[in-house]
Amino acid sequence: MELPRIVSVDDHVIEPAHLFERWLPARYRDRGPRPLTTGIGRLEYTGGKYVIAMDPDGPPADWWIYEDLRFPYKRNIAAVGFDRDEMTLEGITRAEMRPGCWDPAERLKDMDLNHVEASLCFPTFPRFCGQTFAEARDKEVALACVRAYNDWMVEEWCGDSGGRLIPLCLIPLWDVDLAVAEIHRNAARGVRAVTFSELPTCLGLPSIHTGYWDPFFAACQETGTVVNMHIGSSSQMPAASPDAPPAVQATLSFNNAMASMADFLFSGVLVRYPRLKLAYSEGQMGWIPYALERADDVWEEHRAWGGVRDIVPEPPSTYYYRQIFCCFFRDKHGVASLDAVGRDNATFETDYPHVDSTFPHTKAVALEHVRGLDDETVRKLMRGNAIRMLGLDLDPLGG
Repeated sequence: MELPRIVSVDDHVIEPAHLFERWLPARYRDRGPRPLTTGIGRLEYTGGKYVIAMDPDGPPADWWIYEDLRFPYKRNIAAVGFDRDEMTLEGITRAEMRPGCWDPAERLKDMDLNHVEASLCFPTFPRFCGQTFAEARDKEVALACVRAYNDWMVEEWCGDSGGRLIPLCLIPLWDVDLAVAEIHRNAARGVRAVTFSELPTCLGLPSIHTGYWDPFFAACQETGTVVNMHIGSSSQMPAASPDAPPAVQATLSFNNAMASMADFLFSGVLVRYPRLKLAYSEGQMGWIPYALERADDVWEEHRAWGGVRDIVPEPPSTYYYRQIFCCFFRDKHGVASLDAVGRDNATFETDYPHVDSTFPHTKAVALEHVRGLDDETVRKLMRGNAIRMLGLDLDPLGG
C-alpha cells in the first residue's frame, strides 16, 4: 500500500525566545513574558501537577518569566531526537532541542522526513488553550500576549510554509466578548482553528451548559472555525490516586476527552449550532463506540428525569457523527471499531515533538494501523477528514 501524505491535526511548537520581544507591542514588553536561560533544580510530576524550582547552579534550561510564573521547557515535550530512556523530565535548552521544535523551516524538513504534508500545532508556554494568560493578573497585558501569540502563529510560524503549517490560535478565555472579537480578527486572515478547554469549569470558567459560551460558539460556526480541545487543556490529568506515578495519568489521558464529549452531547450546544465543529486532540478513539452507545441508551431510557428531554431532540450519537472529530496515532482497537467510531470522523496525528511522537517512523506506524482498510478509508484517515474539517486547500487524494 502507498500511504498518502499525512495531515496531522495534533502537533506542538516550542516558542522561540524572540516571540514576545518581536510581536508584543513595546509598551507591554517590560510586563510581558521574558526568556531566560538558567539552571533548573527540583522538577517532579506529582498528582497531575509539575513541581518546579529554579537553581542557578543546576543543569541549564530555557525558561519564560512572566509575572510570578517560572516556566521551563522540559525534555519530554521536546523529545524528538532522544532515545526513549532519555525522554525525561529534565530541563532543556533550545540549543539541545531538534531545531524543528521551534524553527518553522526546520519543522518543514522534519515533516518531509516523516511523510507529513501539513500540521496543526498546539502551544507550549501558553499551555494547550492559553491558560497561562487566563491566570495572569494584568489582563490588559494578557490580552496583548494572546494577540501577539496569534500574530506570531499566523505570520511567522505559518507564514512562509505555503499552507503546510496550519494556524491554531488562542482566545482570551476570561472574556467571551473579547474571545468573539479574536475569532473574527483571525478568521478575517484565513484562520480556521482555535484551541479551547475540554472542561472549562476546571479552569474556574463557566460551563458550556450556562449559555455563557454561546456567542463564542456562534462566532466559530459563522466563521467555520474548528474548536480544538487537547487532553490536558483543563490543566489537570485524570489520576486514580494522588500519589500515583505519572504513568497512571498517561494511561487515563483520554478520560477528560470522554467527559467533555458527554458534556457537549447533552448540552444542547450542538443542537443550537448545527454547523459547529469540535475536534478532540490526542484523546485516541477506541473508547468512543461504547461512550456513544451509553449516551444513546441514557437518552432513550432516562432523558425525562435526566434533564435532556427538551434540549436534545435526537440520540446524542447523531450530533457526534455530524459535528465531532477524533484523532489517533496509536490505537489499533479504535481502527478495528472504525465503523462505530465513524470513517468520516477520525483523523491522524504525529504529536511532534512530544514524548509520544511517532517521528520519524510515522509512515510505518500508520501503515501498521491501516493495513487491510480500503484505499478510500485510508485517504480519509490520513488526510481527507482533516482537510474537510479545517477547510484546507489541499488535494484530498494526496500523493
